[in-house]
Amino acid sequence: MKYRATIFFAALVFTLAAGGNTWAENLIVSVSNHRVTVTPNYSGEELVLFGSIERDGQSKPPGTAYDIVVTVTGPRADMVTRRKERKLGIWVNVDSREFIQVPSYLGIFANRPIDNIASPDVQRRQQIGLTNFALPQRMGPDVANTVASDPFRSAFVRLRTEHGLYLEQTSALTFLTPTLFRTGIPLPAEVPTGTYTIDIKLFAGGAFVAKTETAFEIVKVGFEQFVANSARHHGLLYGLATAMMAIMTGWLASVIFRRD
Repeated sequence: MKYRATIFFAALVFTLAAGGNTWAENLIVSVSNHRVTVTPNYSGEELVLFGSIERDGQSKPPGTAYDIVVTVTGPRADMVTRRKERKLGIWVNVDSREFIQVPSYLGIFANRPIDNIASPDVQRRQQIGLTNFALPQRMGPDVANTVASDPFRSAFVRLRTEHGLYLEQTSALTFLTPTLFRTGIPLPAEVPTGTYTIDIKLFAGGAFVAKTETAFEIVKVGFEQFVANSARHHGLLYGLATAMMAIMTGWLASVIFRRD
């Protein structure tokens, strides 16, 4: 009797586990350029991400629409946001907050508003949308994420947005067919170099279904790359050369503009 009960319980658990994951989709994606080169006259460009949804016999029920959120993150770094106040007619820094290892570029692209794609709880768990993306700050001896209304976080996001480095576009992703999609990824002129990760998440009926990742790289070429490499690998020589260049420039200017 105990043996039969054990078999029944095991079969029940297996059935429930299988039934709890009735959707089975895979994402296949490709980006138009995996290596973006930055030259002295670089003024920005736009990459294109293409993708398709592969379904099997356990895919979503008919009539349930797909939604996709693409999150692009650039190289991470520590950054500081400062708050200024006007005192005696002069703007001075009165407070600051350091953001720890946050993306230098953060782009979020979806086929419709994030609030229409998933519930607030799912948004927080999956970190979709600027509001829900973790931007940890150093607060005394601790490092922690803050709510979207935090004034330093709001100022930080606003400043990055003004430079085109943080953005959320909820009508940028287009479904070409029910399972084929595309979106543009704008890269401004002052985009940082390094490796960029593209995170693609698929939703159906408000539920998170599948995800995949790809990446691309932004590199400097030409004279800018030579200067950057010199500063990084030969700091002393680069400093001496810069100082000599400044001296020669000053001397040449004095010769040209010397008055008899």
